[in-house]
This record gives sequence, structure tokens and C-alpha cells, in this order.
Amino acid sequence: MPLARRPRRTLDIWPGFVDALATLLMVVVFVLMVFVLAQYFLGQTLSGQQKALDRLGAELAGLTERLNLQIADNQTLKSDLARLQADLAASKAESDRLAAHAAGLEQSLAAALAARGELEGKIAAGEQDLANERKLSAEANAQLAQLNRQLEATRQELARVLAALEASEAQDKTQKVQIADLGKRLNAALAGKVEELQKYRSDFFGRLRKVLGNRPGIRIEGDRFVFQSELLFPTASAELGPQGAEDVRRLAATLKEVIAEIPPGVNWVLRIDGHTDRRPITSPRFPSNWELSTARAITVLRALAAAGIPSDRLAAAGFGEFQPIDPADSDAAYARNRRIELRFDQR
Repeated sequence: MPLARRPRRTLDIWPGFVDALATLLMVVVFVLMVFVLAQYFLGQTLSGQQKALDRLGAELAGLTERLNLQIADNQTLKSDLARLQADLAASKAESDRLAAHAAGLEQSLAAALAARGELEGKIAAGEQDLANERKLSAEANAQLAQLNRQLEATRQELARVLAALEASEAQDKTQKVQIADLGKRLNAALAGKVEELQKYRSDFFGRLRKVLGNRPGIRIEGDRFVFQSELLFPTASAELGPQGAEDVRRLAATLKEVIAEIPPGVNWVLRIDGHTDRRPITSPRFPSNWELSTARAITVLRALAAAGIPSDRLAAAGFGEFQPIDPADSDAAYARNRRIELRFDQR
């Protein structure tokens, strides 16, 4: 038997669609209600703002009117101020003129018062001078009498002074004669001492010449006995060589013989002078010719003292190249200038 057909099922969407439309309609109605309310409240708000704007416009118009009035008042005040400033300047100028005039009047018044005071001072001074003249006249008479008494006393004192001066002049003349005589005797004694010393100097130089012989480089020049430096010292040295030491010993022996004959009253000294030529020397020991010449003179002095010559009768000096006896620029002149001089002199 044939199968029976089952009834066919169909989808019924209409109820859902109706529900959806109903829901949509409700939403639209709600939105329309919200829009109407919003329009109402917005209209109320805009109406209030318009009223406020109208009120503000009215206030602004009033303020503008008052501002215009104020500007007009300010223009009036400026005009008044300019007029017042002009008046003030004119018043100040007038015040300055009056002040200058018043100052001139004050100066004139001060000058008049000063002239009046000066005149009054002159009158008072004249009166005072008259009184002083009268007083001075009496005082002058008294002083004149006193001066006459003092003058007489001065004349008497002058007479006494003149008498004492005459006595002093007489005594001075006597003393001058005595002093002149004493000077003559002193000069004679000094001349005698000099002559005596000259005699011993000549004797000393003569004996020394005999002892040392007539060797080249030893000479007598005036009151000096001269050794060439090469006879006593090696080149650029202040140490005596063997021959130089022997010459100094002979010199000391001769000097001691002469000293024994010199009376005690003759005050003598033997001066040793060192000299070099003008060629410079530079060494650790001798920075210049001064040091070399002084060292050589002191070496001779010490050798004489060691040989028995009294130290208080010896003196040494170094002259370097500054006392040449031959100014020529030659080896011979250099040799003459390098020397040790002995000077027998008074102390």
C-alpha cells in the first residue's frame, strides 16, 4: 500500500515581523518624543539667551553712550589742563622775574648795608686811632727816656767790649806768631823725616841692586823698585817660581839690613803694587786682571812677612791693567806693564 504523505511544514515569519515593526515603531515614537522635547527645551534656552543678548545689547548701548560722554568730558578736561599749564608757565615766568628783581634788591640792600657798616667802621677806627695816637704819644715819651738810658748803658758796654777785643787781638797776634813758628818747626821736622826716609830708600834700592844684579826686568823708576812679573811668577799664576822665591828672600834680607839702621821715629811702610797688561784673563781663580794683580802683590807680601819683615810695615795693592807705564799696543809694552812695584814710603 502506498505510503501516506506527511503534511509539509512551513515557516511562519509574520508574527515576528509584526513584533519587529511594533518595536521599531515604538523606538521611532520615542525618538520623536525626545526630539520634540529637545526642540522645546532648546527653544526655551535660545529664547532666554536672546533675552539676555537683548539685555546686554541695551547695556552696551548705555555704556557706549556714557563712554562718548566721558570722552567729551576728557576733551574738555584736556583743554582746561592745557590752558591751566599755559597759565602756570606764565605765572612761573612772572615769579622768576619777580624773584630776580627781589634778589637784585637784596644785593643792593646788602651792598648799602655793607657800605654803611664800612663807613661806621672807619668812623670808629678813626676815633680809636685818635685815642691810640694820644696814648702812644705818652708811651713814646716814656719809651724815649728808657731808650736814652739803655743807649748810655750800651755805650758803656761797647767800650768794655772794645777794650776786651783789643786785648784779644794782641793775644791773637802772639798766638799766630807762635803757631807760625810751630808750623815752621813742624815742616822742618817733616822735611827732615822725608829726607831721612829718602836716604834710607836710596840706600835700600842701592843695596838691592847690588844683591839682585843688573838683570833684565829689574829696574828703578823714580821712588819705585820694579820687577817684571815674569821674573817672579809663571804666566797667569800668582805662585812664586823658584827664582822668584829666591829673589824675594834676597829682597827680605836686604830690607832687614836697612831696617836695622832706620831710627824708631821714622814711620815707614813698604808697599807692594801688582800690575798686569790690558789683555783680559778669565779663570775660576782670577775672574779679571784685578784679582790676578792683587793676588801677586799679596803673595810677595806674605813671602816677605815669612822672611821676617814686620807685617805692620807691609801693604799690598792690585791695580790690574789700569796703571800702565807704556800705553803702546805691543808685546814689549805688555811686558813692561806686567810688573811688581816696591815703594818705600811714609805711613
